[in-house]
Amino acid sequence: MYYVGIDVGGTNLAVGVINEQYQIISRSKAKTPESCDAKKMSALFGDLVLEALEKANLTLEDVPYVGVGVPAGINHDTGIIAFCANLDLRDWALQKDLSERLGGKPVLVENDANAAAFGEYKAGVLAGSKNALAITLGTGIGSGIIIDGKIYTGSNFMGGEAGHIVIEFGGRKCGCGRHGCWERYASASGLILTTKEFMQSECGKESIMWKLVDGNLDQVNGRTAFDAMRQGDACGKAVVDRFIEYLGCGIANMINILQPDIICIGGGISHEGETLLAPLREYVRKEEYAHNAKKTQICKAELGNDAGIIGAALLGI
Repeated sequence: MYYVGIDVGGTNLAVGVINEQYQIISRSKAKTPESCDAKKMSALFGDLVLEALEKANLTLEDVPYVGVGVPAGINHDTGIIAFCANLDLRDWALQKDLSERLGGKPVLVENDANAAAFGEYKAGVLAGSKNALAITLGTGIGSGIIIDGKIYTGSNFMGGEAGHIVIEFGGRKCGCGRHGCWERYASASGLILTTKEFMQSECGKESIMWKLVDGNLDQVNGRTAFDAMRQGDACGKAVVDRFIEYLGCGIANMINILQPDIICIGGGISHEGETLLAPLREYVRKEEYAHNAKKTQICKAELGNDAGIIGAALLGI
């Protein structure tokens, strides 16, 4: 048996064909159109699916359905996406449109963060767990919750948006309209903001961070503080410590609510490995409620950018 998954990003569309060992055996991709109506977007998805199948010497007859992970909330009763901000599409009948493009082949649609979490659960570091949480640190914070082996989406299909729990009351304004959301502090974008704030108000020009960015705040990225810390810069370490506190605060909140077996962390910042994870675990252990009970494992995600493709492909399994 083979499966097909589509991962819809703001920059790229990626399609993969998956075998029974949950390995990607062929791929197709395209740049995400900056402007495209719903029908044309669905047709592009269909073309990419057919291209990936052809590369694997397969046809639609060889797959039971096509899975899609989209950065939006999906009404699973209707298959309609009310609003996909990244693609500026509203009331998008993706499930119906793509199925028609593929000759009636069933289509399953899920939020992209949920699909990535499901990919880690089926084929990655979350495999073997019963209850799990996947966190992706990017422009925002993507999160997916697995309970009893199933994606949790709540009664309105919008559950699992951990990035919008508030950790700093009255803090930085978030794109969702609230202030102080976790993703405004613990995402890659949040880390960049914190780095710039420290460089401008607490570090002074002697900080190595200024040298790393050639004196230009616009060149600050998610590695700047970590790189400075590795070179012995006290202010770089202060930024990293603050970031770990922000990240740990949200993770401790999620553990106290869900008590999952395991949490995995993905995204570019996760490449810091134990430099990030060791002090993060130490912080969380001090903050979690269940002091004398089984501890939630905290680890790095395993599948990287393939998690969304694999998870989408396996939505029907």
